[in-house]
Amino acid sequence: MKLAPWALLAVAAAWGWAFVIMKDAIQRQSVNNFLFTRFLLGAVVMVLIRPKVLSLLNKDILMRAGAAGTFLGLGFIFQTLGLDRTGAAITGFVTGLYVVLTPLIAWLVLKQKVNRFTWICIAIATVGLGLLSIRGFTVGIGELLVFMSAICFACHIISLSKWSLGRDVYAMTVVQLFMCAALAGIASIPEGYSPPPDAGVWGVVIFTAVFATVIAFIIQTWAQAHMSPTKVAVILTMEVVFAAFFAIIFGGERLTLQSAIGGILVVTAMYLIVIKESK
Repeated sequence: MKLAPWALLAVAAAWGWAFVIMKDAIQRQSVNNFLFTRFLLGAVVMVLIRPKVLSLLNKDILMRAGAAGTFLGLGFIFQTLGLDRTGAAITGFVTGLYVVLTPLIAWLVLKQKVNRFTWICIAIATVGLGLLSIRGFTVGIGELLVFMSAICFACHIISLSKWSLGRDVYAMTVVQLFMCAALAGIASIPEGYSPPPDAGVWGVVIFTAVFATVIAFIIQTWAQAHMSPTKVAVILTMEVVFAAFFAIIFGGERLTLQSAIGGILVVTAMYLIVIKESK
């Protein structure tokens, strides 16, 4: 389907921009409070747009979308905690590792074959991750948290590829967003909940809830019913490029030579897989 790749590219751009604007927002509101508001608002907006979706929530959708939403929610929690501790550009690069992790996890869990070319890409990406996260004899905690999110996002992609076909896309997305909100809400319990403190943070919440969440995941869930999980992961890796571009141009970030080389290696590994998949 010709429309699906372009729709996913727009999703990648929205996610890349979200890294930059979220960086400031989570300095003024706790990570879990921010995510709870974002995903709850997104889920409520979807229900208000299409109230009849609630009648479609049978056990089958609740179980499968709930499981996919668990991977997604954990991914966003780890990613945003990492973003709070490192730069938006590096967060984007490390998040992008889900592209090479997707075939690796599919091999481990689903026994899908991984060829020598993919192993080479995984090795290149691993070196890139090392350059991005290793500082002297220590590993940055922010990068480690983002790497955990990349594992969760890879599992989310694989689970959607197995379960989205033949099921209502809208209902699947609503359940996933409510699950994300529930996980962030549970994580917020020790600190308590407080709403966004000002109009600026509310603006970021609304953008990420509507454009980077509701619209983005409807598109992703729909597209994954028409494309292979690896191809979806590959297109969504443009998020990494958009994140780095926006962070440098609009966020005023600078990359060290080591981080720049690491980022280039990660992107190279991702696009080697793109070239291979397109043949």
